[in-house]
Amino acid sequence: MTASPSSRFDSLPDSPFPRLNALIEGIEPGKPPFVMSLGEPQHPFPDFVMEEISRNSALFGKYPPIIGTPGFRNAAAGWLGRRYGIDESIGNGRALDPETQILPVNGTREALFNIAQIATPAEKAGKRPAILMPNPFYQCYAAAALAAGAEPVYIAATRETGFMPDFEALPDELLARTAMIYFCSPANPQGAVAGMDYLKRLIALARRHAITLAIDECYADIYDREAPAGALEAALALEAEGKGEQGGTGDPFANIIVFHSLSKRSSLPGLRSGFCAGERALMQRFRGFRNIAAPQVPLPLMAAAAACWNDDAHASANRDLYRAKIDAAERVFGNRFGFYRPPGGFFLWLDVGDGETAARELWAKAGVKVLPGAYLSREDSPYGPGGNPGKAYIRVALVDGESETEEALARMAEVL
Repeated sequence: MTASPSSRFDSLPDSPFPRLNALIEGIEPGKPPFVMSLGEPQHPFPDFVMEEISRNSALFGKYPPIIGTPGFRNAAAGWLGRRYGIDESIGNGRALDPETQILPVNGTREALFNIAQIATPAEKAGKRPAILMPNPFYQCYAAAALAAGAEPVYIAATRETGFMPDFEALPDELLARTAMIYFCSPANPQGAVAGMDYLKRLIALARRHAITLAIDECYADIYDREAPAGALEAALALEAEGKGEQGGTGDPFANIIVFHSLSKRSSLPGLRSGFCAGERALMQRFRGFRNIAAPQVPLPLMAAAAACWNDDAHASANRDLYRAKIDAAERVFGNRFGFYRPPGGFFLWLDVGDGETAARELWAKAGVKVLPGAYLSREDSPYGPGGNPGKAYIRVALVDGESETEEALARMAEVL
């Protein structure tokens, strides 16, 4: 019998959802089911989306340009300006040029995967490059690292560190061979938000060690009280303080690329539309790669996406819906299971002692499907405290309507 060839993907983490299905296979739900395992927004999306698609439907007959349309790029730039102040001038030029520093993407997952292919050299510091990521993490990050020939290194993000990875505590030997850092704020699954000081220190660290920062900001417009800071915003703050340390590039966004999506902001996971923005030279390399290897966003969908980025009212209303459900969770759980109001995102990250056991019991007794936190994590790297940092937790997605969510939370409280 011939052995199958080895693959760089042999150490790829399993997708959490088939693992969950296997965990509860054969168990009949104790009550009519609620699915709170998948972060798929169920809120209504804006009415104008279908109007824009219909108005531009003839454009389905054209190949979409990989750089998108001026209308889309300007809409994304306009949102960055309103949200983060990114359109303010620096010297005699614009902080961000929509023509060269913004690219549409076919949902941010593909772009987060593909950026590793151009940001990872064959070697760094004479060794196999490393790509760092939080632990728990979005499984796409690990797949991208392995595809690029890098070693994925999981950095614990636990309650003790404010659910933020402490990259500054890592040894210089590891940082010297690190090609890229994936980072997510607001974080999935914990909902933690990186403050401005954290982001500025992360940018400075990346520039000292010639590391690309791939900052996943897809939950940026889903927040509880205060709008989270962004990496491009932090880079401008460093520039204003005279601490940019750009390595002679003259680009205030050196070493940075950020990713934004309409899946959460506009409740449009099926539109598959987002964008990335950042350092001019990096964006040019990414554009060249995408010209030959990346999917495009159809032009009618891009027109609908532009309308979404141009409108903030629906995003504000969307936040109100999530805030009401977090209020309900606070009433139901109080201070049990380590409950806290997530500053960003729409997940609860509850400490139930053993996430797998809790997920199985919640399905069997309450008909509520949640995701064990261990399925979003790996055993910690040698640079952390050890163990699987998600093992004690469950992730609960507050994506359904308010009444359905309240009933599901009440059922959970009865079982846990």
